Amino acid sequence: MKIILVDDEPVMHLIMRKMLAKYPEVQVVGAFTDTLTAETFLSANVDIGLAFVDISMAGESGMSFAARMDEVSRSLQIVFVTSHKEFALEAYDLSVTDYLVKPVSQERLERTINRALAVRESTRAHLLKPADAKGNREILITTLGDFSVQNEEGRVKWISSKSAELFAYLLLNRGKRIARSRLVTDIFGGMSRDSAEKYLNTTVYQLRKSLEPLGLREVVRSENDGYVLELSHTVIDFEEFEQKAGKLERIDSSDVEDVLQVERLYTGDLFGNKSYVWAIYEAERFAVMYASFVKRVSEELITHRSTTIALKLLYKLYSRNPLDESILRMLMKIHGLDGNKKALTAQYTDYVKLLSRELGIRPSKELILQYDSLVNNLSTTKDA
Repeated sequence: MKIILVDDEPVMHLIMRKMLAKYPEVQVVGAFTDTLTAETFLSANVDIGLAFVDISMAGESGMSFAARMDEVSRSLQIVFVTSHKEFALEAYDLSVTDYLVKPVSQERLERTINRALAVRESTRAHLLKPADAKGNREILITTLGDFSVQNEEGRVKWISSKSAELFAYLLLNRGKRIARSRLVTDIFGGMSRDSAEKYLNTTVYQLRKSLEPLGLREVVRSENDGYVLELSHTVIDFEEFEQKAGKLERIDSSDVEDVLQVERLYTGDLFGNKSYVWAIYEAERFAVMYASFVKRVSEELITHRSTTIALKLLYKLYSRNPLDESILRMLMKIHGLDGNKKALTAQYTDYVKLLSRELGIRPSKELILQYDSLVNNLSTTKDA
């Protein structure tokens, strides 16, 4: 995928180029300090798939630029990169792929790249369908690490945060009638009954209005004092991840690329930073599923001596939960297999310090014994 950068700070061009160079799937083909020059370049290069755009720039703002691109190009994905968190809600009123806050971490950028690539693949799949199948609009729903709904008409622009939350709630219960009383309790808890009932009425209306521009108004159906979300021709990332992760019981060298594609589907917690209270159980279930998948895959990779790939997956998982001893054990095992005593010692020492600082405890006896055994083995091998 070809990428351009639009930021009035040249130093950000250098930073983003260096970070993006880690992903062979993407290529930075241009960097601009103003939107007009960027637009001219885009007009002459219609194959650009993604633009990283700063919001606050001298001259035209990134949001104005994105709004104009939203009208003239459905193939160009836009990611905002900015220092201003307060623009997030307004930014998502546009059909943007993601919103990054400076300083951008490598892990967060990777999630964005994976999401953009997934959107591109979904779009390609749609274009390859026979003409008679295109009348059925395929819906792409992203829920892992973010929350968005889009089809070939564009991305849903939520009229209110509650309309987005209501769709998310119905999505997890799609095909089932959800009583109004349950929605009032779970989504509008804390309000008086009368106020919650009125707010629900308004939110249902706003939700349908949000979906209408994409031809999806009728997917939310009223039924017996409740509502049903009826979806067809839909790709939902958490469903894809759950299905594909469950199929990969064992792997060999020929399965590595398939494994990495499945792992990339999990770009973050369910519904991202929305933190819906009613979704906590499902969010935790997917987080556990992802951790279990990565550990299982890493064990297989270690068995096949594919330690480089295993390290990458485990470090990503470890950054999510640095207190998980089972992940540390696997990392230490890899360092031992690679003969990297320096990395082994640093990994173990950092973990011991973290336990002491955060929990005031020492590592388990099993971990200490594993570390001592690995160090002794490396020392013996070196002496021999």
